[in-house]
Amino acid sequence: MSSTDSAVSILDGSRREEREHIVELLTQAYWMEIETVMNYVAGSINPEGVRARQIAASLEQDIQEELGHAQLFGRRIKELYGVVPTSTEFRADQGFLRVAEGQTDVVGLIRAVIEAESGAIDHYSRIVAETAEIDPVTQDMVIDILHDEQGHRRLFEGFLREYEQEGRMNGGAGA
Repeated sequence: MSSTDSAVSILDGSRREEREHIVELLTQAYWMEIETVMNYVAGSINPEGVRARQIAASLEQDIQEELGHAQLFGRRIKELYGVVPTSTEFRADQGFLRVAEGQTDVVGLIRAVIEAESGAIDHYSRIVAETAEIDPVTQDMVIDILHDEQGHRRLFEGFLREYEQEGRMNGGAGA
């Protein structure tokens, strides 16, 4: 892309193909956030046991932030002349966040949250890279969201280390 091309707004008619590609990436991100909200609601309610409360409480706090991310993605889709999809277009991809039998597998839930956050980080990093020269507004927005997701993953990695350390200290007994 020449320096002249990068000065043309992503909203310009000549940038339609690039804009539509960005809308596709944002739509995928939107669905990732919507699905994460659904799974975090379940994850904040279903786990049982005293030790599960801290994890559930953390997920409960993350729900509003993840919903806010979905709204940001939706608004940006609209700004780029896209259409925010409705539930008829939803397809679940986070099978790893399913509810465990007995609802006491807190370590499994923690690992699933880390996997969800890692998937978001990977996808959002791709958006940042692909919008670098063509859409700084989207790039800036996604960088902020990426920061949040990295913080979420880091928090749950800490929970996992704590549970794993406790398991070793208790002769290998898990949570």
